[in-house]
Amino acid sequence: MPTRNPRTVDEHQAVVAALVPPAPVQDVPLAQAAGLVLAADLTAPISLPPFDNSAMDGYAVRAADVADATDEVPVELPVATDIPAGRTDVPTLEPGTAHRIMTGAPLPPGADTVVQVELTDGGVDRVRIRRGPAPGTHVRTAGEDVPAGTVVLRAGTVLGAPQIALAAAVGSATLPVRRPPHVLVLSTGSELVAPGTPLQPGQIYESNGPMLAAAVQDAGGHAELLRFVPDDVAQFRQVISERVAEGVDLVLTSGGVSAGAYEVVKDALTGRGVDFVRVAMQPGGPQGAGRLEVDGAGDAVGIVTLPGNPVSSQVSFEVFVRPALRAALGHPHPHRPVVKATLAEPMTSPEGKRQFRRGVLDAVDGTVREVGSPASHLLGALAQADCLIVLPEDVTSVGVGDAVEVWLLDGR
Repeated sequence: MPTRNPRTVDEHQAVVAALVPPAPVQDVPLAQAAGLVLAADLTAPISLPPFDNSAMDGYAVRAADVADATDEVPVELPVATDIPAGRTDVPTLEPGTAHRIMTGAPLPPGADTVVQVELTDGGVDRVRIRRGPAPGTHVRTAGEDVPAGTVVLRAGTVLGAPQIALAAAVGSATLPVRRPPHVLVLSTGSELVAPGTPLQPGQIYESNGPMLAAAVQDAGGHAELLRFVPDDVAQFRQVISERVAEGVDLVLTSGGVSAGAYEVVKDALTGRGVDFVRVAMQPGGPQGAGRLEVDGAGDAVGIVTLPGNPVSSQVSFEVFVRPALRAALGHPHPHRPVVKATLAEPMTSPEGKRQFRRGVLDAVDGTVREVGSPASHLLGALAQADCLIVLPEDVTSVGVGDAVEVWLLDGR
């Protein structure tokens, strides 16, 4: 039987992306919108500010009435009324009078300027004004920030505190967002035990599940962590079938996809809509992806099977799953930020494979160096890395001072 050529990284990225279609739209209250992605343009139904108002505590006046005011010869005016912020019955300012006004309060009809209180004697019944500002001073005009009918937030905007504030200011109680994809995360392996449990000989603490669940959450998805699934094909199929029938958007597994004798994921899913391939990359060569038909689940659910070594699993998530989830959310930046950096040490790479090496970037001098080694089990080194150093398929060696592509793991 002929050996199939490895799938390229770009080809497998496209396969995984097709498994995660655009997420459905739902309206959520502003308090729940932080970190989500706006699904439709938001148009302001009102202007900001919605009315002319005072930018200072002081006195609303006609500029012509106080034009001649000086420290030596102040202008004295009667104070007809007070206008605190929130007052709705604002009377017209008559010529030759002043209204005491607070910051944010509506400018009365007839007034064209505000004299800040520091330029007056602070009078309540009558006020002595020592300087006459020009018309429009300390006045916020209606619509100077946002005219009514303006698109204030575009679809694809990631909603942070300023965006939520703007939505609230134009009167939106809810916002249409892409619903976070519900991702079922599970790890396989009879050797796995929960952290905090005493280890028996041959057992290890399970780390891939919590790692991938955290990565899903960081990418904007909703992770459901299911552990543990023993190396038993029938039990694995049963667990998957029961949970998927309840409704998930994507299944994400780690482990059981290589060429060993107990590769439960591969054994359970081969011939059931999942294609197991080798991808021309390191780490993370063995991969699987497809649509799994499950009785009672309706449409087939997308499933991505990652290798079991922690570094391979996390790097594979960064390369394939994270951009797919963020694209499904309509995120404007589905991929990690990419920069060029200068190598601080030489590296070699196998021909024909795209390598992703863990690195630490020096933001001061723009150099990057590897942390740990290319080995795919070094979780301690992975935890220290703040970037991935990417060596293309046609590069077998790079030297000190060479420019390399770097993915920033601390970026957006």
